[in-house]
Amino acid sequence: MSSGIVLASYTQDYDPIGNSLGLSSIVAVLPLVVLFVLLGVVRMRAWLASVIGLAVSLVVAIVFYGMGVGDALNSGLLGAAFGFFPIMWIVINAIWVYNLTVDTGHFDVLRRSFASISDDQRIQAIIIAFCFGALMEALAGFGTPVAISSVMLMALGFRPLKAAAVALVANTAPVAFGALAVPITTLAAVTKLPVDDLGAMVGRQTPILAVFVPLALVFIVDGKRGLRQCWPAALVCGLVFGIAQYAASNFWSIPLTDIIAALASALAVLAFSKLWRPVTPPDVTEQGGEPQPTAASGAAGPEPTGGGTATRVEERVVDSRSEVLKAYAPYLIIIVVFVLATRVPPITGVAPTKPGATGTGLEAATWIVNWPGLHIVSGTGAPVSTTFKINILSAAGTLLLISGLLTLPVLRIGVGHALRTYWRTLVQLRTAIVTVMAVLALGFVMNESGQTQTLGLWLAGAGGLFALLSPILGWLGTAVTGSDTSSNSLFGALQVSAATSAHLSPTLLAAANSSGGVLGKMISPQNLAIAAGAVGLAGREGESFRRVLWWSIGFLAFMCVLVYLQSTPVLSWMVVA
Repeated sequence: MSSGIVLASYTQDYDPIGNSLGLSSIVAVLPLVVLFVLLGVVRMRAWLASVIGLAVSLVVAIVFYGMGVGDALNSGLLGAAFGFFPIMWIVINAIWVYNLTVDTGHFDVLRRSFASISDDQRIQAIIIAFCFGALMEALAGFGTPVAISSVMLMALGFRPLKAAAVALVANTAPVAFGALAVPITTLAAVTKLPVDDLGAMVGRQTPILAVFVPLALVFIVDGKRGLRQCWPAALVCGLVFGIAQYAASNFWSIPLTDIIAALASALAVLAFSKLWRPVTPPDVTEQGGEPQPTAASGAAGPEPTGGGTATRVEERVVDSRSEVLKAYAPYLIIIVVFVLATRVPPITGVAPTKPGATGTGLEAATWIVNWPGLHIVSGTGAPVSTTFKINILSAAGTLLLISGLLTLPVLRIGVGHALRTYWRTLVQLRTAIVTVMAVLALGFVMNESGQTQTLGLWLAGAGGLFALLSPILGWLGTAVTGSDTSSNSLFGALQVSAATSAHLSPTLLAAANSSGGVLGKMISPQNLAIAAGAVGLAGREGESFRRVLWWSIGFLAFMCVLVYLQSTPVLSWMVVA
């Protein structure tokens, strides 16, 4: 496809100010500062703050870095395209499947199924907020688990603030592999590191965190007494989840990691509950007849099902085995579809690895294309990859769409109903779509112009101590944007740049960005708003923030120490080679 025309390319300059990496870094960080201030201080809506941050990144790229207007806009367009496909394509179809179960009442059947395991709120917190929340994170992410879990807990008698706090803290360990590992996929795209290596490395960090999260949940529900009386179940849950998450991410399937871990931990708690039951004081049993505030739909996330009022009459409903099976069917179908699509070679096929190559199996409908008109050269003179992958059949979002279509006859849903629900889902997620596309565009502009590399070179001045600080970047990114995916897009390339300059493992620090990011999820304004809206306490996000802040900081300190030790001979054996 040669036209004989030599296309101009942009060469990255990591010190545009000249002989002052510190001043160049101040300029490079402006888009992030603007984004953080607008979200965290001004409390502007996420989509608008993201668009303004994107505009600032374009100005910095053009005015200070000398990037052409066309190249800057084109870089942002590439990022926005990636933000929609595959990222939001996954979220749209996952929320669609969830909305179908709500419409048919099968989500309520699922909730009652969980409640039947135990009437002890501490065990319910583990099962619903951690295990089922992890499954929701695996399938959708982006605030879905917080909205759904908090409403389910409210329906079982939890106080509103406690339900919100439990749901927020529980939504940690699964986040890095959420939405079928979209954060890891995004991290691989912006860092150019193998997705399998990144997934394996994150799978050697967050599983350790997972061991302690269920213990934290029982403490939030019932303090020290809860730990004394329920630690065996919490420990079983955390250990099984951590082991399953490690095994799946390192040896089997990165997209299915959280699904496997969530189901394994739920089954473990169920089996353990048959053999052991905690002493349950009256004040932590189900308060079914006590009136609760009505749950409201969260403005920043998917609409939760039902209200917050639980009555004993409703809780005494006995669902038939066939109805319970139908309630679980969508998730079982998703697992089967993904196993067939990712683990059966004739179906999976072989994906193309470069533009012009062809694939087999599902990957026969996969194309890798050079993004039109974008030609970037790094500061070292090497070309920067600006390709875009279109995998129509093998994309996780498409597999979710197929799973949803297979679910229709099982739940007896007509095509018209399914289409109306799909449109409602698109409307429901419209601001989330804009936000994610804008944040990804911002990240790509910073990466392609060289702003990210400037910050990386400056931060590398910390040397080996940068490993101690690395998770904090991911934590800040997620805390502000509400998304580990967005945080990875913003800081993933920066982590790699700093790691290379400091002679540390790029894979380790890139993974640390995602692992640290999961701990910023619970204090992000977006998630706090979702939780407050779901439990009917909109406007009282500050109370939830104060309840979960120290958990976030404490877990972050643990992650910083873990990553630092992994960068030293003490735990270097844990690092993916």
